[in-house]
Amino acid sequence: MAILKHIANKNADYSEAQRYLIFQHNEYTGKPILDGNGKMQLREEYYLDGVECDPFSFDMECKELNARFHKNQTYDEIKSHHYIISFDPKDRDECGLTGEQAQQFGLEYCKKNFPGHQALVCTHMDGHNGSGNIHVHIVINSLRKNDVERQDFMERNCDSRAGNKHHLTNDYLVYLKQSLMDLCLRENLHQVDLLTKAERKVTEKEYHAKRSGQKKLEERNRQMISEGITPRITVFQTQKEYLRTSIDEAAASAHDLKKFEQILSEKFNIKFKISRGRFSYLHPDRDKPITGKNLGTHYEKDYLMGMIENNSRLENAEKDQTVQKDFLPEEITHDRENSAHQREIPAGTDAPTAPFEKSGLRLVTDLQHCIKAQQSKAYAGKVKLTNLQTMAKTLSYVQEHGYNTVEDAEGRLAEIKEFVSSSRKELKDIEGRLRQTNEQIHYTGQYLANKSIYSQFLKSKNKGQFRQEHSSELALYEAAVKFLKEKSGDGKLPTLQTLKAEKEKLLVQKKEAKEKYHYYRDYQKELNTVCANIHSALGQQHTRPTHKQEREDIS
Repeated sequence: MAILKHIANKNADYSEAQRYLIFQHNEYTGKPILDGNGKMQLREEYYLDGVECDPFSFDMECKELNARFHKNQTYDEIKSHHYIISFDPKDRDECGLTGEQAQQFGLEYCKKNFPGHQALVCTHMDGHNGSGNIHVHIVINSLRKNDVERQDFMERNCDSRAGNKHHLTNDYLVYLKQSLMDLCLRENLHQVDLLTKAERKVTEKEYHAKRSGQKKLEERNRQMISEGITPRITVFQTQKEYLRTSIDEAAASAHDLKKFEQILSEKFNIKFKISRGRFSYLHPDRDKPITGKNLGTHYEKDYLMGMIENNSRLENAEKDQTVQKDFLPEEITHDRENSAHQREIPAGTDAPTAPFEKSGLRLVTDLQHCIKAQQSKAYAGKVKLTNLQTMAKTLSYVQEHGYNTVEDAEGRLAEIKEFVSSSRKELKDIEGRLRQTNEQIHYTGQYLANKSIYSQFLKSKNKGQFRQEHSSELALYEAAVKFLKEKSGDGKLPTLQTLKAEKEKLLVQKKEAKEKYHYYRDYQKELNTVCANIHSALGQQHTRPTHKQEREDIS
């Protein structure tokens, strides 16, 4: 599921956004990560483009535009808006979402919803806090650069004119969320309704509180282990999380509201209260109760009463029914499995020479570990039918590709893995050279932008005073010269035309290498799914490698 986050920024240093997007930063402190020489380290994989500007001179162009319209000159003005689109990790593993595709979606989204603004669009592959999800950063200058055609989401006439500020209202934010949902549904990505209230509402404050609390707990546990004491608690739990977990357990077993209140009080020491038709809960370490609205829709009156009434109906139905076992579903499943095993598979064939095409195969759902299926018989029945359809597609795939045995399919998978590894290494090598070229272009632009200031500095009579007045520009110029001389073997500074020509050449090579890598990677993912479904049909254990494991194998 893709989610949208917005941050309004009053920082006048636009280059800070550039540094954050390009270089590695510590998740907890927000500071850049330095190498042994004290230099910032580039991110391992990112995609960067500019809209209405060059991405490597975004900061200078924004300052020039602000000066032209005399806007964003005071400290309390919002200088930029930072939007983050975070895709579901399953989009990468199950739907084949790539960083390049996400970057194109981000560019499309930016041009459609923030027309006329200077913007940086950057896709990161390393999800926040190790989540591994692909996410897109869109940083726009709050001041519009060009006049654009008036759109339906623009509430004021000035919202389409150059020289006016970006105006985010509640209605506009709803439109942005709907636009993101439409994009994900169009591309068949996992998506939830962003306009519906969250079932488990976790605020930004609670999220960071959990992270910092977990970090402190781990440090304390390490100290206890060093002293020979086994820690009793290893996972930090916020007060709201404790309430949610306790309410879930109480609601799952309560058959009336009185029993629900009793379980919360006796087992979890939580005081339950109803005020003006709203449910609220008092944590044992708090003085003020927390309403169900602040915990999520699953902790409000309507949902909990429905769940308790459903428990009551199930209890009465079990008392009235006689105990009997229905073996029919198992017999049908057993017959289907036997018929699948008895099918003959044609003789094996070599790898297809035609371009690879996705078959759309999905993994068979494991009902024994599916909590939702265990809670809902209707959902379990639907999953069983879907599993039968998936197995039929898998068997058809096996017959079409001529795999006589499981070893045949796994042997083909091993071959494709080798192709994936070699093509990925080739792509990484090209991307590394492209990052270095982009970095040189950035510093060359920085060098050219401040060259005139340095010339004035050389001609000035009072160089000390001039340096004091233009310290930032001179520092940028000298840093750029130092970097470019270090990178060039002969000490000569490269020209911008040469670097851009090299970049165009590398972009062509990258496109070819990426197409080759994507071909084999999609092939590998499909064979992984086929092998997993075959093992599931044979009743064998099969552990499908995670994306992280696949990356380690490839490296």
